[in-house]
Amino acid sequence: MTHEHRARRFGVEALTRVEGEGGLIVEVHEGELVDVRLRIFEPPRFFEGFLVGRDYTEPVDITARICGICPVAYQMSACHALEAVCEVEVDDALRALRHLLYCGEWIESHVLHIHLLHAPDFLGYANGIALAADHRAEVERGLRLKKLGNRIVEVVGGRAVHPVNVKVGGFYSTPSVAAMQDLADELRQGLEAAVDIARWVSTFPMPDHEMPEGTVLVSLRHPTEYPILGERLVSTTGLDISADEYLDHFTEEHVEHSTALHGRMLAGGDYLVGPLARFVLNADRLAPQAASLAAEFGLTPAERNPFKSIIVRAIETVHACEVALGIVEGYSPPARTAVPVTPRAGAGCGWSEAPRGLLWHRYELDDAGRVVSAHIVPPTSQNQPSIEHDLAHLIEHSLHLDDAALEALCEQAVRNYDPCISCATHFLDMRVVRS
Repeated sequence: MTHEHRARRFGVEALTRVEGEGGLIVEVHEGELVDVRLRIFEPPRFFEGFLVGRDYTEPVDITARICGICPVAYQMSACHALEAVCEVEVDDALRALRHLLYCGEWIESHVLHIHLLHAPDFLGYANGIALAADHRAEVERGLRLKKLGNRIVEVVGGRAVHPVNVKVGGFYSTPSVAAMQDLADELRQGLEAAVDIARWVSTFPMPDHEMPEGTVLVSLRHPTEYPILGERLVSTTGLDISADEYLDHFTEEHVEHSTALHGRMLAGGDYLVGPLARFVLNADRLAPQAASLAAEFGLTPAERNPFKSIIVRAIETVHACEVALGIVEGYSPPARTAVPVTPRAGAGCGWSEAPRGLLWHRYELDDAGRVVSAHIVPPTSQNQPSIEHDLAHLIEHSLHLDDAALEALCEQAVRNYDPCISCATHFLDMRVVRS
């Protein structure tokens, strides 16, 4: 009996090379796909709950602990939301330092994903260690660039993991000119390495696949910059909204098979955040060398192949190096390390583009500046329905593969989205009815 015509069920109990814990169940009967479920089974983490009652200065450091790979994203989104409540705006010089800090995180996160999590799929290796045995120079080059990303976070943020120098209104201290000059020297070499990495990644064999028709791509947008610190949210369907309008258009739902909520558009349908969405909606904002590489690789805003997200990540790494170099070369210490902030009662929303996509925060404060409520929507919960439906679309066209090959392809497809599963800070409500 052919693979197409027998009942098939396989499960990937623990997805490897993703941040956090998740599993995948696929069921096929009589040659027809019956079900695809991406299961997230992180234990409850209660971050939103234990932020309640905290001083307004604390969420910036507490939410950074949600993820060791993208703590800056949580800090920046928290700062933006709390500054919206307190009606303050940071100086351009301080914003530039925030931009630099975020570039460091993009560099280290993207390079980690490319070399240790995803490249093994494309090149036929079980893991990054096996890849390094045959591609030592490429992996070592990537690790050097990741170290530079960590170094940027350390110089601006105070330490490489879970930075401690960020505060509402700015920073506790700002880097010296000498430290920034050292970064500039490293970034010139790092930019060359990033370009070489992008060209290497562009040679990877790409499955011929497009995401399901009707998937809406969503990203932040800025008038002049690629949207690391974007101002408004835009989509391929024409949406253009501010942070405080987010819940008018998006929601999250409980599903039985996952402890992470699923993001949905209130108008209906799945939506995708992350590198591919950013590129499609903001390709005209890329820095010069990054834009040139995109053209060289034939990437356009019409791109819909999620497997090519690894190429986009490499291009975004070049962009982050270019932007970071420009900031450090033009650096002079800001006139002040932070703008004054006076807490006030009210609610505010803020967002930024984490390496994996849109990260939205909302905080409500009381008169004393204590947190009354907190709401955090991370990228992976927004993408989970799109991941499941993309998997279903992919599997329907790949049922001729044997189970092992189909499993491998599905795992590779999940890693296209670089899911950060431990960022799923929600947990299902549980109600017990006894009769």
